[in-house]
Amino acid sequence: MTDLNRLFFALEIPKARQQEIVRWRAAHFPPEAGKPVAAANLHMTLAFLGEVSAEKQQALVDLAGRIRQPGFTLRLDDAGQWPRSRVAWLGTRQPPRGLLQLAAMLRAQAARSGCWQSPQPFHPHITLLRQTDSALRLPAPGFCWECPVTEFVLYASRFSQGRTRYQPLQRFALDKES
Repeated sequence: MTDLNRLFFALEIPKARQQEIVRWRAAHFPPEAGKPVAAANLHMTLAFLGEVSAEKQQALVDLAGRIRQPGFTLRLDDAGQWPRSRVAWLGTRQPPRGLLQLAAMLRAQAARSGCWQSPQPFHPHITLLRQTDSALRLPAPGFCWECPVTEFVLYASRFSQGRTRYQPLQRFALDKES
């Protein structure tokens, strides 16, 4: 039997920025607003891969390692809620072209490799809260964090002892910003 790992490509949010976002979330969302995502799990998914065999994982790693694209700056300046999935998110009003290109390349590679890809268009976001109340009040505009993006990461999603943890498996450098 082949071991499968639940994998995804994502942008890692720097630890200091994670803590700033967690403090901001605590100041703008009451505890009953939903289940907060742990600071260490804050990330921006580029391509969800699902359950992947070791062989397919290696092929995806090889393909991802061939990507040559400049880094970019991610500006987190938008928030919203998806009532149907009961998720509150932090995102970007104007996604940088580099972000959209990187996600498109990774999603296309994953689909060609036989990994399930959502039919939904890419909506760059960081999940802040799960199981949100439909009457959630979103924070007023005016917040903004900038994150330089110099790499993307292949993560494994592990569930143990009632908690989900995201383990970085491999990092892929982007070229210097142009």
